[in-house]
Amino acid sequence: MRLVRFIYSGVAGYGRLEGDEVVPLDAAGFAAAFTAKPSAPPLRLKDVRLLAPVARPGKILGIGVNYAAHAAESVSFVNPSKPEVQKWFNKQSTATNGPFDPVHLPKVSPQLDYEGELVVVIGKHGRHVPRARAMEIVAGFCVGGDYSVRDWQRASQTMIMGKGFDTHAVFGPAIVTPDEAGDISGLEVRTFVNGEQRQSGTVSQMIHDIPAQIEHLTAAFTLEPGDVIFTGTPAGVGAGFDPPKWLKAGDTVRVEIGHLGHIENKIVDEPETMRIG
Repeated sequence: MRLVRFIYSGVAGYGRLEGDEVVPLDAAGFAAAFTAKPSAPPLRLKDVRLLAPVARPGKILGIGVNYAAHAAESVSFVNPSKPEVQKWFNKQSTATNGPFDPVHLPKVSPQLDYEGELVVVIGKHGRHVPRARAMEIVAGFCVGGDYSVRDWQRASQTMIMGKGFDTHAVFGPAIVTPDEAGDISGLEVRTFVNGEQRQSGTVSQMIHDIPAQIEHLTAAFTLEPGDVIFTGTPAGVGAGFDPPKWLKAGDTVRVEIGHLGHIENKIVDEPETMRIG
């Protein structure tokens, strides 16, 4: 199953992606969508706008330097060595962004960077989950874009400020359930900026695999349905070049992960509007 969230005629809902059609589902929320029945005739995919498949994740968690080659290139800007202990950070729920929606270049920094990643979406509550049973709480997988504001990231020991900007947690286009995703270990994560390939790495190259990540996280706190995990990025991020290749307004970033699909986002200047209340 490929579960999507979409807008059609101004109304948001859940649907099942089937080829170039979306089958609307009778589901009031994320958890119910996986077993919901069709509620209307199929819609043409080109007629709907796909949204992030989880509207407001309770947690958005990301693991840092989880590919060896990325750990090596990170010496100059984040972490000096391959981590023996998992390094985690939070992205704010307001960072949630759709698979084809604009990503903001912040007003406060030009150092916007891309990170293509495999994303895991949690489907069941889990606490103290052993690695042997970790995949039992996984609802499915998405393609993700973990955007980072590098100077703000370096300025905070927890990386939380540089990782939490609005629009900087992109994932979709669908949640591909484990039965349809199959063996994900050989899937290749590829990132392109304006058509130029910048990143490439396979899921099997992770330092800490997904079961290890889930076991580690649930040792500290409960993972809940709709929580989102960014599982790490391969080498080739903008900060790893000399000089760095920061993203600019007008750039297009595309992330592809095999049969899971792709996301594509245009970088735009952060809107000038101030909002209070």
